[in-house]
Amino acid sequence: MKKARLIYNPMAGKGKLQAQLPQLLHRLNEGGYDASAYATKGPGDATEEASRAVDEGYDLIIGAGGDGTISEVINGIAPKPKRPKFAIIPAGTTNDFARSLGIPKNYLKAVEIIVDGYEIPIDIGKTDDRYFAYLAGGGRITDLSYETSSKLKRVIGRAAYYLQAIKMLPAIRKKQLVRIEYDDNVFEGDVLLFFIANTSSIAGFEKLTPDAMINDGKFDLLIAKKLTIANFIRLVLLAFRGKHLNSKQLIYTKASSIKVETQTDMNINLDGENGGKFPCEFVNLPQHIHMIVPKQYYEKNQQMLNKEQEQVL
Repeated sequence: MKKARLIYNPMAGKGKLQAQLPQLLHRLNEGGYDASAYATKGPGDATEEASRAVDEGYDLIIGAGGDGTISEVINGIAPKPKRPKFAIIPAGTTNDFARSLGIPKNYLKAVEIIVDGYEIPIDIGKTDDRYFAYLAGGGRITDLSYETSSKLKRVIGRAAYYLQAIKMLPAIRKKQLVRIEYDDNVFEGDVLLFFIANTSSIAGFEKLTPDAMINDGKFDLLIAKKLTIANFIRLVLLAFRGKHLNSKQLIYTKASSIKVETQTDMNINLDGENGGKFPCEFVNLPQHIHMIVPKQYYEKNQQMLNKEQEQVL
């Protein structure tokens, strides 16, 4: 029987995930896995446990929690020469990565997707010795994902991010000078923020990087130039409707390697967590991990890959 290790954040989902754990493990056992669980105890613990599970020969590692927990699990798997399959049970506040793949927040439904077993190879981003699944970025406003209180997120959910964003609006006025080299191109200037994405859903915006593919070997790069607060709010409203890409204040393109240097102190955002300071280089590791996804996403991804291959031919 195949072995599965479910690594979960016991604080995620206001404790609801832990309450349903026996049912989840039972369904995994019915689906052909000798399944066991591990509750994380603090920052970095999910990475250490995922690394141990790989070394112990587990066939499947499941990350259960928010985007931070998922990113930690990825960081335990990605450096290994032989990597098991990976799956998600979303239990965080925004669950951007899971949402972009169509994985439901209902834990039992998410487990059914795992049992169904449709899998695709996914790209992983790397910078220095850190890995990220779906997002890297910079700019003061991107700090809100990890500066927002965990307690507040548990109480009021996604609204906590919006409250924190309002408090951070004055930071838009400060200069953030960057140099971004992407493949054979260069951008230099004052930015509001930039995103390096593998999926279309970022910070609750479903179509922020609409052309993103999780296994095309390229990042989607979105650069927002400096804006006034009024224009920033206008752009946010357009982004909610997926109408933002016509703005002259945006650069949207694809690249497989991106190097970022800054003239001002700036944090790196990796999957919604603080990843240190710039400068750094982001490299795409094509189809680095096999991930279990919903059947609908599997079929959609196959169609998109076929279309890309036809365009190349």
